[in-house]
Formats: sequence, structure tokens, C-alpha cells
Amino acid sequence: MKVLRTPDDRFDNLVNYAYTANYSEISDSALGNLRLHYLDVGERDSPIILCMHGEPTWSYLYRNMIPIFVDAGFRVIAPDLIGFGKSDKPTDRSAYTHNGHVNWMKDWLEALDLERITLVAQDWGGLIGLRLAAELPDRFERISISNTGLPTGDKPATDAFMQWREYSQSIEDFDAGLIVSQFSAKNFTDSEMEAYRAPFPSEEYKAGARQFPLLVPITPDDPANQSNRHAWEVLSKWEKPMLLCYSDGDPVTGPWREQFVEKVPGTRGQPHITLHGGHFIQEDDGVRWANTVVEWMRN
Repeated sequence: MKVLRTPDDRFDNLVNYAYTANYSEISDSALGNLRLHYLDVGERDSPIILCMHGEPTWSYLYRNMIPIFVDAGFRVIAPDLIGFGKSDKPTDRSAYTHNGHVNWMKDWLEALDLERITLVAQDWGGLIGLRLAAELPDRFERISISNTGLPTGDKPATDAFMQWREYSQSIEDFDAGLIVSQFSAKNFTDSEMEAYRAPFPSEEYKAGARQFPLLVPITPDDPANQSNRHAWEVLSKWEKPMLLCYSDGDPVTGPWREQFVEKVPGTRGQPHITLHGGHFIQEDDGVRWANTVVEWMRN
């Protein structure tokens, strides 16, 4: 199976993203070794904030939040999921599964031996990150999520999600820069649009981005459901703090917020806030999210 690696010069001169690249090798029985890129910023002995992105973004999404976390004394680790950013990109869409992504990231997290983690996650960063927290609970101290969920297909998907799912499969040019801008409230600069396009020089690089919308469980028999239901069993007993920072303008994931309020004990008594913007809230109100997380962790 073919695996592509985006040329480094595609990432030259990105505004507000002058970070040293770090790489780990992940072993996969079908694909061999896959190279995963991640940022590691801040003092090594400081508590860790793990920033996980979703579809079709990459760690660049957190560029305005990372300095706030680091200045507050935290160590920030922000990976690029396989198929995204500077990480390797299998070209066969069958290589991408929900459980497969969790296993890749679990192997990576354990290899780095990360502990004392605060998870900050949005979109697929939550679908994968919440599974990591449920499977490796001793490594996580707290969770803050925005515009994400952990569906099991037991409830119908929102009309907004189904429209996005159809769009993602039918659009001829899957333009990551355009997609992120359309699902955000701010006006993007040309350089920001190009930064989201950078990982994908051609359609051949976009297998993961194309496949992700099809991996969200929308039926009870989805292959990820058994593991997702197990994760909910863990989260239903999760007493550690969970901070919800959903936006006021995301019709895709907004309804999922109440599941966490109803089911996760750790959400009780937390200073939840409503952020202002669209789906990619890191672009619209990320500074406020970051400052809220810092204050919450200090308290």
C-alpha cells in the first residue's frame, strides 16, 4: 500500500507557526512504519496539554493557543494525525478506520510515555482523544473539549452532519483551506488558507481527509461502536474535571454537548463557557478557549 509524505517546502514560511518538527515512527502491520509529526513546546517537566485536531486540519490549527499555554508554564504537545499535516499519508482509503486511528495514537502516546495530560480536543481530536483517555485513564488528569462528540450510532445524525458527509464525498476539489474557512466565522487571510492546503499537494494526498466523514458512526452496527460504547462506560464514571467549551455557531456537533453534561460526572461544577464562532473554534475564539483552560487548570 502506497504511503506519501508531503514535501517539507510546502510548509515553509508559515505565519505564527515557527516550531521545530518532531517525528515518531509508528509500526503498522499492513503499512510498515508510519512517520507521525508532532509539536513539543515548553519545559519538558511541566504538566502536559495535549492538543488534538480534527478534519481536515492539522496542528497549525492551535497556533494561536499554543503560546498562551506555554507562557502559562505548560508543555504543549500537538500531533498531526496520520493522513494530515506533516504526518505520513496512506493513499488507500481503506487504511483509515476509527479504531485504527485510536491504535496509532495510543502507540504514539505510550511510546512517548506521556503522563499528567490535559486533553484539549475538537472535532476528530475528540473522537480519538476521548477514546485515548478512556483506554489510558491513568495518563490523563483532565479534559477540555469543544465541538466534538463520541457517537455510537444509536441516535440519528444531525441534518448538518449528513449534509457535510455528502458534500465531502461529492465535491470534486476537496479544498481544505476553503472548507475550514466555510466552517469558521472569521475572514481568513490568503496565507491561512494556504496553510490548510499545504499538507495536500494533490488529490492523492487527501485519502484520509476524504475518508474521515465516513468514519463517524451513524448506525448502531458501525465497527467502532463497541469500542465507543466501552469508552462511554468509562466516561460515565469519570470524576476527573471535564470542561466543555462549545461554540454558539456549530450545528454539526452542538447537540452532542448535552451528552457529556448528562453522562460524565466530571462535568459537574466546572466553569463551562460558550465560545463565539463556528465549528473550527480555534480560529474564531481560540484565545479565549486557551485563557479559560489556563485559569481552570490553575484553580
